[in-house]
This record gives sequence, C-alpha cells and structure tokens, in this order.
Amino acid sequence: MKHYLSPLATSLKPSGIRKFFDLASTMEDVISLGVGEPDFATPWVMRETAIFSLEQGQTMYTSNAGLIDLRRELSKYMAKSLGLNYSPENELLITVGASEAVDLAMRALIVPGDGVLIPDPSYVAYAGCALMAGADIHYVPLRAEHDFRLQVDDLQLAYTPNCKVLVLSYPNNPTGAIMTREELLPIARFASENDLIVVSDEIYSDLTYGGTHTPFATLPYMKNRTLHVSGFSKAYAMTGWRIGYVAGHPDFIQVMTRIHQYTIMCAPIMAQIAALEGLKAGDSAKKEMILEYDRRRRLLVNGFREMGLSCFEPLGAFYVFPDITATGLRSEEFAEQLIKEEKVAVVPGTAFGPAGEGHIRCSYAYSTQQLLEALERISRFVKKRLS
Repeated sequence: MKHYLSPLATSLKPSGIRKFFDLASTMEDVISLGVGEPDFATPWVMRETAIFSLEQGQTMYTSNAGLIDLRRELSKYMAKSLGLNYSPENELLITVGASEAVDLAMRALIVPGDGVLIPDPSYVAYAGCALMAGADIHYVPLRAEHDFRLQVDDLQLAYTPNCKVLVLSYPNNPTGAIMTREELLPIARFASENDLIVVSDEIYSDLTYGGTHTPFATLPYMKNRTLHVSGFSKAYAMTGWRIGYVAGHPDFIQVMTRIHQYTIMCAPIMAQIAALEGLKAGDSAKKEMILEYDRRRRLLVNGFREMGLSCFEPLGAFYVFPDITATGLRSEEFAEQLIKEEKVAVVPGTAFGPAGEGHIRCSYAYSTQQLLEALERISRFVKKRLS
C-alpha cells in the first residue's frame, strides 16, 4: 500500500528521542534519561481546579483562540514577568502544546522552497515541521567552543537569499545553553537586515539557573517579526495536558488561528482551566521544582566530569549534553551499547541534528535516586572504554 502514501510523509525520519524511549519500554530495570518528562505531578491546585471543572460539566469547546480569561491572564503574566505586551484579543493563541504552535508558524509562513535557518543541534520538531511545510532546511551549527550559543558568523555562512524564517530555542534543548541580551542583539540585527521572521521557542524560559532570560521579542525592532512560542508543559509539569501558546503580530496570529480552526478546533478546556489556575496560584510550586532541577543539574554535570567526560555546564532547561568522544564511540553507538549493557537510556546527540555527533543528551527531570543509579551504571560503562 506504500504507493498511496505521500513521498514527503514517508521521507520523514522517526524521532531519535522516541526510538530509545520505546526500546526502554520493552526492557526491565531500565533507567531512562531520554525524555523531557518531569517526574513531578502537576501542582495539586491546578489538578484540583481541573477536576472541579469536570464535576461542573465544563467539557465543551472553547473559542478557537482559547478561553479569553486564560488569554487575559497570560497577557498580564507576560507583561509583568517577561516585559512583553500582547493583546489577549488578537495577539495570543492557545495551542495544543508548544509543538503545535511551531507547526502552525511554519504552515502560516512558508511557501514551498522558502529557506528556514535551524540551529544544530536543536529540538527534533523544528526540521520536521519545516519540511512538512515545504521548506528548505539550512542548519546553523552550535559549537561547544562557543557554549552552544548561536554566532552571527555561522548564520551568515548558512544564509541564502531564499531564507525567510529563523528558528531560535533558548534556553536550548538539547544543550541547556542560554543566551544573554548582549549575545542576542547581533542575532536580532541579522534578522532585521535580512528580513527574517523569527520563531522563538522559549518553552524553558522559567528554567534558568543563573542570569535572567531575555525574550527575543523584547529586543529592538523584533516584536513585529517574532513569534513567541511557549507553554506550560515544562515549568508546571504539564506535559500530558498539551497546553501551549504563541504570541505575535495580529496578521500572523489570525492566519495561524485559521489553520488551528480547521485542524484542532481548540485546546482541551480542562487543560486551559488548569493553566489559568497555574498562572494565578501555581508560582510557589513552580519555584520549588526549579530549585530541585538546579540541584539535580549540578549532580549530573559533576558526575559526568568525575567519570572523565567533558560536560558543558547547562544554565537552562533540564538537560546535560556531555561529550562522549573520549570513549571512541559515535553517539548512536554509545546510546545503543549503553542501553544493552547497563540498561540506561539516553538520546544520541545526532537525534537533534548532524552537529550533535560526539554527544548524548541526558535529562535530569528524574528523581535523585534514579540519577545516582544511572551515573553509577554509565560510569561503569565509560570506564571500560577509557581504560
């Protein structure tokens, strides 16, 4: 039956993250550090509010753009915490996770043949969504010697006149890198000079460990050419609720809402109600989770360094991206042999782009007990290769 299928669809590669997650699910006694899945439950105040809404029979559609009360509260939060001012009426759209927002952005902006500049390594969905919209992908390498921060020189080398969109992701998945305002300013100038629209995925903006996050849309002349993408999955431990949002110029949001209208209709009402409560009363629980992530972050970085692997210190998100080249293994080989020999699942760096070779991604959104046991197993594995 394959001849019925779209060549574009069949050419898409399976997610490199899910490959090892699925393999781990078929084995006993596996510790998985592969998926960005908080081990915390969504704060009780948010779950309780959602349960009560179900008991009250709130199971209907919402506005395509999302509950107006949620958009208003989100608008207030963004103004107060991020310095971003967006109208809840026509500049905000509630989506099914941040990933849907990225997909909508690509479909709204891309004409087949347009170029999309994507940092490498970065989250797997960016290239997939761009390809499905008919884009040409231009990878821009993120280098360890620059702490995985995007450099204008590398942008210039990857840029061609057909480029229309630049994807940004800071704090970065998979590296955990962040960029300061001063470091982002040259990127903003480059985007302005080359008439690029920036899709800035800032889903990890609350998860920073030193310094202050700078929303890209706050930079000079960037608000109207930036689509600010974020959501509740990471900071509020709401991955399964699938609740995200995108903010931007009304012309962009109008078209994205129209696509959303035909494909999704609206985000689930109970998830929207829980997110609204999170904005009102979930701050203390969020801060407690961030403090715990910071402690685990330091544990994992020190653990990799002690076993003899170079490990960049991540200052955002909840991932470490150690360099495994000293073992003599390529990223895919390391991940495959590690899960078979020591039953620890990690993600090869190449799952996030060609420049991820020589690294693995490990999430520290797991319990301290699991992280300590995983480090012991990985150390045993690495010791055999370094001796």
